[in-house]
Amino acid sequence: MCRNTKTLLNFESSATQDEIRAYSLQFTRKLRGFNAPSHANQTVFDHAVADAAMAASKLNTEFETNASPRNRERESARARRRNRRRFQSETHSR
Repeated sequence: MCRNTKTLLNFESSATQDEIRAYSLQFTRKLRGFNAPSHANQTVFDHAVADAAMAASKLNTEFETNASPRNRERESARARRRNRRRFQSETHSR
């Protein structure tokens, strides 16, 4: 899918509606292949984003897991370290 889509499930503090909507917007943009819809498609696009947000919110609240909740700051630091290693190896291989 998309490399910078973030996991929203199982954090110490639940994903906010803003985070879920941003994820849904990114998902819909990626699915359709454009960043902004034409005027003729705006309503359909907005409905798709809302439907994706509703589905993501439902999944996020109803999904059950036995894993202990993750810490946002710790996960963010891990992602930064992964990116540093990844981009360092790309610049050295060129």
